[in-house]
Amino acid sequence: MMDTTTAIIILCASFTLFVLLRFPISLTLAGSSIITLLYLKVPLAAIGQTMIQGMNSFTLLTIPFFILAGQIMGQGKMALRMVNLAQLLVGGVRGGLAMVNSVACMFFGNISGSAVADVSSIGSVMIPMMKKKGYDTDYAVGVTVSSSIQGVVVPPSHNLVLYSLAAGGGISITSLFLAGIVPGLLLCVTLMTVSYIIAVKRGYQKGEPVLKKDIPGILRDGLLSMMSAVIILGGIFTGWFTATESGAIACLYAFILTFFVYKDIPLSRMWLILQRTFRTVAMVLFLIAASASFGWVLAFLKVPGMMTDWMLSVSDNPIIILLIINVLLLVLGAPMDMAPLIMIMTPILLPVVTAIGMDPVHFGIIMMLNTGIGLLTPPVGTVLFVGCSLGNISIDQGTKAMMPFFYAMCVILMVLTYVPGLVMWLPNLFAK
Repeated sequence: MMDTTTAIIILCASFTLFVLLRFPISLTLAGSSIITLLYLKVPLAAIGQTMIQGMNSFTLLTIPFFILAGQIMGQGKMALRMVNLAQLLVGGVRGGLAMVNSVACMFFGNISGSAVADVSSIGSVMIPMMKKKGYDTDYAVGVTVSSSIQGVVVPPSHNLVLYSLAAGGGISITSLFLAGIVPGLLLCVTLMTVSYIIAVKRGYQKGEPVLKKDIPGILRDGLLSMMSAVIILGGIFTGWFTATESGAIACLYAFILTFFVYKDIPLSRMWLILQRTFRTVAMVLFLIAASASFGWVLAFLKVPGMMTDWMLSVSDNPIIILLIINVLLLVLGAPMDMAPLIMIMTPILLPVVTAIGMDPVHFGIIMMLNTGIGLLTPPVGTVLFVGCSLGNISIDQGTKAMMPFFYAMCVILMVLTYVPGLVMWLPNLFAK
């Protein structure tokens, strides 16, 4: 019989080697799984069956629908409408455009569910606008990339669906969506506070008030744009339809609003939108399949149980264990992208947190914010790279500019970790 310890070493070493060689993460997960099974002399058909089974889930249809709805609305002028609505609400204070940036990112996150889509859409509008109004470029980039992280916490975050799948599909997506609302609002208020403090320190002026004659149009356009999120969340929370059905209805609404109500783009662009959606969905599905195979190997080697035993041997104090987990995820978030980190670490860490009494829904939000913060940290800070590219500044400048927001988000992470009521209030309320 093959040695389990040696197999774990082979799995970890091959994974690390592939990462260092810059293999795509999906191939890295599948490749390291295959090498380990070859050592264990387990039939490779097990990998194929596991990968297919990993994609054989009705819940997975939620992801392409949400991605397609976000792509349709992102191709139009929806980001500009979100910015105008945010400017009406918070634009009149000192450093108002930074506040607008944070609120607009939260609004757009309710539509796209993606931090990268958030920073790409809102950043392309807000960064040039802030530069034109006299804001420093690094500050504009720092605010934008940090605020976009709200998109991974607030519903309908695609990554919350991935977390549910990685946890075995037994965690309610509705409960996860509900759990993300209060943390998302808390994160938005915190980022706005930090923005205001920096704006005062740097002497930025108050934002320009919105003309009264423009208010009805801004409200109409903003509310119509937000209806996509209302459809998704309202339908799910009231039980009128499932998360998957809500995504399909949101796609139809986005299609009608973009192409026939606002007529932002010609109908011929739909083919390009579908191409981008298919490309994204294909990458996500392959990642899920590869992660399923990697997770199966981990379970076969009893790694989750070993991790649970090890952490409980370090300390039986939940405060210490949760601190270790948060630090671990923050460190891993630097070299790894968000989605694979969720798919790999959820089956390993979920047994640990449930052993100390944490609700899996609560841990899902902690996982989202933690891995979302990783999108800001080099060397694989996807959101940071996009923001710096939009602002035409170096990664060093962008990193330095986002650090005050980074520290603030880490504080919020600790608060949400140790005050579960902030996360679980809405799920528990709707469960009654």
